[in-house]
Amino acid sequence: MSSKEIQITNKEGAETIAIGASAYSILLNSQRSEGQLAIIEMLVPPNGGPIPHEHKGFQECFYVLEGEVEMITKESRIPAKQGDLVHIPLDGPVHCFKNTTSVNARLLCIVAPAGLDQFFEEAGRKIPPGTLPEPVPPTPEQIAFANQTAEKYGQKLYPKDYLD
Repeated sequence: MSSKEIQITNKEGAETIAIGASAYSILLNSQRSEGQLAIIEMLVPPNGGPIPHEHKGFQECFYVLEGEVEMITKESRIPAKQGDLVHIPLDGPVHCFKNTTSVNARLLCIVAPAGLDQFFEEAGRKIPPGTLPEPVPPTPEQIAFANQTAEKYGQKLYPKDYLD
C-alpha cells in the first residue's frame, strides 16, 4: 500500500500489545505513517498505568475517552477525566499516569514522531483485542530488557516509586 493512500484501521484489526497490566492497541504505527506519528488506544485497569518515564525527542498527547487517570510528575498530580486532553511537550518531564478509579480507563495516545509503538511491539506481548492481560510481576530479566528497549526508542524508565 502506498503511503499516499487513505488508510482505515478497524479496532479489531489493530495489533494489541500487553505491557504490565494494560493493553495497547496500535491503530497507526511507525511504518504506516513513515515514522511521523503513532496512534495507540490504551486500556488501563484500575490501579494500572505505566511506571515513571521520560522521552526526549517526541511529544505525546492523551485524550481520555472513558474513565479518569491521574497524571503524575515531580511537581504535580493532576486528574484527567473523560473529555480531557493531556499534552506532554517535546522533551517534557518525567511522568506517569495511574487509573485511580474502580473502572477501566480508555485513552487515545498520539505520539510524534512515532517510535513508542515500536517500543510496545518489541517489549510487550501480543494479546487478543479488547482484552486485558493477567497482571504478572515482571522478572528482573524482563525489567532489564524493557529498560534496554526503551532506550533504543528514546525513552528512559524509572523505578515504580520514583515520583512518590
